Amino acid sequence: MSEPAPRLAEFTLKAVVAGVVFGALFGAANAYLGLRVGLTVSTSIPIAVLSVAIFRLMGRGTILEANLSQTIGSAASSLASGTIFTIPALFMWGAAPAYHQVALLALLGAYLGIFAMVPLRRLLIVQADKELPYPEGRACAELLRATQGGASGSRWIFIGFGVGAAVYILIHAVSLLPKSLEGELGFLPKAVLALEIAPALLAVGYILGFKSASVMVSGSLLAAVVLIPLIAQFGHGVVAPGTKAVELMSAGELRVYTRYLGAGAVAAAGILTVIRTAPTMWASLAAVVRGLRTGGAGAATAERTDRDVPGGLVVGGVVAVVAVLALVPGLFAGGMSPGPRLVAALGVALFGMAFVAVSSRIVGLIGVSSNPTSAMALVTLLGTSSVFLLVGWNDPSARAAVLTVGTVVCVAASKAGDISQDLKTGQLVGATPSLQQYGQLIGAAFACWVVAATVFVLHESFKQEGGFGGPSMPAPQATLMRTVIEGVLSGTLPWGLISTGAALALTGALAGLPALSFAIGLYLPLGTLTPIFLGGLLRRFVEARRKGAPVQGDPGVLCASGLIAGEGIAGIAVAAQAWYQGRKPQAPPVIGGVPGEVLAALLVLAVLLLVRRAARST
Repeated sequence: MSEPAPRLAEFTLKAVVAGVVFGALFGAANAYLGLRVGLTVSTSIPIAVLSVAIFRLMGRGTILEANLSQTIGSAASSLASGTIFTIPALFMWGAAPAYHQVALLALLGAYLGIFAMVPLRRLLIVQADKELPYPEGRACAELLRATQGGASGSRWIFIGFGVGAAVYILIHAVSLLPKSLEGELGFLPKAVLALEIAPALLAVGYILGFKSASVMVSGSLLAAVVLIPLIAQFGHGVVAPGTKAVELMSAGELRVYTRYLGAGAVAAAGILTVIRTAPTMWASLAAVVRGLRTGGAGAATAERTDRDVPGGLVVGGVVAVVAVLALVPGLFAGGMSPGPRLVAALGVALFGMAFVAVSSRIVGLIGVSSNPTSAMALVTLLGTSSVFLLVGWNDPSARAAVLTVGTVVCVAASKAGDISQDLKTGQLVGATPSLQQYGQLIGAAFACWVVAATVFVLHESFKQEGGFGGPSMPAPQATLMRTVIEGVLSGTLPWGLISTGAALALTGALAGLPALSFAIGLYLPLGTLTPIFLGGLLRRFVEARRKGAPVQGDPGVLCASGLIAGEGIAGIAVAAQAWYQGRKPQAPPVIGGVPGEVLAALLVLAVLLLVRRAARST
C-alpha cells in the first residue's frame, strides 16, 4: 500500500492515553461480563468511535490516531478474556494467587501472543488478503473511514454508558429496585421463571443476535422447567452433592444438581469444539509453517506501511517470556520446584506458539468473537495435566500450576487473534504495523493490572454469595477448566451428573444446536439468560424492519456497548465499596404506591426501547 500523502499523525500522546483509558474501562467491563455470563464482546469498534469523538472535542484527530487508540484499547479486552477463563478456578480451590501473579501471568501471555504473531503478519494479513477476510478488522476500518466526517453514533455510547451505570447503582447500591423478577409455575414442582434486571445482559443479547440468544435460553429453560421439576418430583432423601433432603430443597437449592449437569455439558461441548475445529486448526498451522518455510514472512522493508518491530525484539521477547516462566520462582500459582516449573514453561512454549499461529489464522475466517480460545486452553490443560500425572505430580500445587499454564496460553491465543484484526484494520487505513505492535505492548502493560484488580475486587465482594462459581459470578469457563484438571488429577466429582450433562450437550449438537451456547445456557440460571434472549429478540425485530440490510456502525450496537461498559464499571465500583464497607441488603421500597417489581419491569421495557431508538437513528 502506498504511503499516505501528506504524512498523518499516528503515534501521539493523546492516542496512547485515550487507548489506555478506554482499554481500562472496556477491559474491566469485559472481565465483569465474562465472569457473570461466560461471554465477552469485541470492543474495537466502540473504542474507535469514542476515540474519534474525543479527538474531535480536542480539535481534530487523524484516522491513524483513532486506529492506534483502538489498537491499544482492544488489547485490554482480549487480555481479560484469557484471564477470566482460567484464573477464577484458583479461587474456587481456595488457592487464590497473589495480585502480582495474576497480572504478570496475563502480561507474559499477552507478550507471547504479540511477539509470536509478528512474523506471521505479512503471510496472514498481506499475502492472504483474498483468502482471509478478517471481518471485524475490515468492519472497524470501514467505520473509521466513515467517521472522518464526524463521530457518527458516538453519542449513543455515552447515553448507554450513563443508563447502564445508573440502573446498576439504583439496584445494587441503593436497593431502589429488585435485582430480579421471579414467578413460580404452579403446575410444575419447583419450576420458576426469572428475569434479572440487568441492562448489560439485554445489550449482550442484542449484540449476539436472536439465534445465539435463543439457543442459550433454551438450555436454561430445559434446566429450570424440565430438569429441576423432575428432580423435585422423583428425588427423595439426601442425594449427593446435595446436603439435605431433595423434597426440602427450594428451586434455587436444587440448582446444585443442574450446575454439575451444566459443567458436564460445557466440558463435552468444549471437547466437541476441539474435535470439530481440529482440522481447521491443523490446516491453519500447516499453512503458516509452509508460508514461513517459503519466505512468506518476508524481510524487513523500509516502507512505513510494511514495517514490523525489529526481529531481535521478537525473538528476544519470546525467549524472555519462556525463560521468566522457567526460572523465576513463585510466578506460577501454587509454587513449584525447578523441575515441574521447567516442564510447565515448556508447555507454555509448545502450546502457546502453536495456538498463536492457529488463532491468528482462524480469526481471519470467523472473527475474534467466535475464536475458540477456551477450547485451545482445554487442550493445553489436558496435555499438561496428563504429563504431570505420568510423572506423579498430582498434589494441589500441581493442579494450580497446570491451570496457570492454561492461563498464559489462553491469553496468548486471545491476544494473537486480537492483534491480527487490528493489523488488518491498520493495513486498510494505511497505518504503521510496528507502531500498532508497540501500542499493543503498551496496552497490555497497563491492562494486565486493571484486569487483575477487577478479578480480585469481584472475588472479595461476592464471597458471601458463593464467590466465583456461585450464582452471582458463575465463571463458566473457569468452572470447566477446574473440572478438567480435577478429573485428570484426582476425580472426586459426581461423574453421573457430569456424564448426563455431557449427553445432553451431545444430543443438542446432534439436533443442530451450537453445543457450547446450549451448554452455557444449561449451566447458567434462567434469570441471567432471559434478558439476553429479550435483547436478541429485539435485534431480530430491528433487522426485520431493516429487511436484513447491514448498517455501518450500527448505533444500536454502539448503545449496547455503552450499556455493557456502564454497568461493568458501576458494578466494579459498587463491588469495591461493598468490599470496604460490607454489604447491607435492603428490600426494594414501594414508590408512589407502585411496587418495585412493576417499576423494574417498566425499566426493562425502557432500556429495550432505548436500544431500539438508537438502532432506528441510522
